[in-house]
Amino acid sequence: MDQKRLFLAIAISVMILLGFQLIMPAPKPVLPPPAQTAGTPAAPAAPQGQSLTATPAGPAAATATTVPREVPRLQIDGARVQGSISLLGARIDDLVLKGYRTSVAPAAPLVRLLEPRSEKDPYYIQVGWSADPGTTAKLPDSDTLWTGTGTVTPTTPAILTWNNGEGLTFEIEVGLDADYMFTLTQRVQNATGAPVALHPWARIRRDTKPHTEGYYILHEGMLGILDSRLKEVSYDTAKSDGEKKAGVALEQTSTGGWLGFTDKYWLTAIIPDQKAANLAAVRHVKEAGADRFQVDFVSKDAVATPAGGTASATWRAFAGAKEVHILDRYEDTLGVKWFSYAVDWGWFFYITKPFFYSIDWLFQMTGNFGVAILVFTLIVKLAFFPLANKSYRSMSKMKLLAPKMTALREQYKEEPQKLQQAMMEMYKTEKVNPASGCLPIIIQIPVFFALYKVIFTTIEMRHAPFFGWIKDLSAIDPTNIFNLFGLLPFDPGQYSHFLHLGVWPLVMGVTMWAQMKLNPAPPDPVQAKIFAWMPVLFTFMLASFPAGLVIYWTWNNLLTIGQQWLIMRQTTLEKPGAARA
Repeated sequence: MDQKRLFLAIAISVMILLGFQLIMPAPKPVLPPPAQTAGTPAAPAAPQGQSLTATPAGPAAATATTVPREVPRLQIDGARVQGSISLLGARIDDLVLKGYRTSVAPAAPLVRLLEPRSEKDPYYIQVGWSADPGTTAKLPDSDTLWTGTGTVTPTTPAILTWNNGEGLTFEIEVGLDADYMFTLTQRVQNATGAPVALHPWARIRRDTKPHTEGYYILHEGMLGILDSRLKEVSYDTAKSDGEKKAGVALEQTSTGGWLGFTDKYWLTAIIPDQKAANLAAVRHVKEAGADRFQVDFVSKDAVATPAGGTASATWRAFAGAKEVHILDRYEDTLGVKWFSYAVDWGWFFYITKPFFYSIDWLFQMTGNFGVAILVFTLIVKLAFFPLANKSYRSMSKMKLLAPKMTALREQYKEEPQKLQQAMMEMYKTEKVNPASGCLPIIIQIPVFFALYKVIFTTIEMRHAPFFGWIKDLSAIDPTNIFNLFGLLPFDPGQYSHFLHLGVWPLVMGVTMWAQMKLNPAPPDPVQAKIFAWMPVLFTFMLASFPAGLVIYWTWNNLLTIGQQWLIMRQTTLEKPGAARA
């Protein structure tokens, strides 16, 4: 019974890891506006009669594929970002992240986040105004040519201006903090002699479906908090729901909140006034053979601009890396609820987030995330020491009892009931709990998955080096035994990920084998063979996991070996006639 329970625990672990392998593939006409309810303005998807794809009504402007590449621009020169704003349509559509490169190579290109409509993957932020039905005011649209002054820096904003020729002057002030948060202030100056009521809107457009990691445990797509509830809409869901609902995959009134696009490490998000009610939407339309996606907010309440007066509205737009402490700070200082959940912490966030904060604190102390993981593993090991110590002591006794167990099985091989009674009596005499052998594995599983989430999803681990050949703890070990660790000039892993087996997975396999040798051997020959192949199976499975996780598992094995060895030296069986506790 004891071996069956231990076997069951390990079998569950194998099934979970195999499940990870299966669910995580290797890295590789005018749309009508949505139906309106009383008091709801037209959505920003189609200002001035335009479609989601921003195809203009007038003959002078161009479609998304023929927009001119050379347009007037204002520069963005932030501490963490650089790029420009297109004066054609007043779009923030050119942005790269100064601190992040596409690979660990020092000369690799900076990560590009936003891209103009004239390029391959248009992706941009835009604000504007819409009006209630019957309003005839001429409003700026996606092909309006604005004038502008200034450069957007952390200390100076830029100003964009456009006069509609009918008494209304529109202005957009673009500010930027020291990190990734833009402040977009819209103003309307009314010189018409009559009041004007308009609804401010803000949107983020993505005119192609981006490459996604394709992992089941990672959400990539549209994401936000609406009325204090997390909303996640994948690209496929937006596409299928949009086809059923005239392009609107999600529409909801929300007070405050935020909504945007999330990639594995990057985020763009619109953040409205946290006390104002807005109509939020996720949209999709198929145009010219491409999938167009959009998230937007439009104010439920019109902004009244009196004759001779000025009215304004302010949005914030985040465009940058999902650095946890920065998201936390915006959550606290700007009151943006659950902004840190732009990082996909998973269902067990109450474990995953504390793990991240602990490892990050240790990184601040040691200067190396790999070392931080090793220290964190040691701390976890010490925290569970009393429970694991009891378990390992019981396992050590089980190993010493192996000859007695074999003798009892031989003695009662035809009488299973008497064998069970004799085994239970022996356990009672020696104070052994056969089920306790499962505990070390059961304890390790949640720690393993929480660490996996931290290493896999947090940008702090991206391109974080360890020592030697490990330049990125979030990537697999780059060495491979199948090409003799680089001596043969080809990559067997391109044919199958099972043909990639690095140094650290091999070390992990050896330590796992050594640890299992300290455990009591299963008396059943079939179980014994399965256990013998377990280190080999785990070695190949973990070879495709991030190096940081393999290093954790290896170090944990070494600590376990040391603990088990020490306990085995101190463990003895009860002597015949000894007093029982």
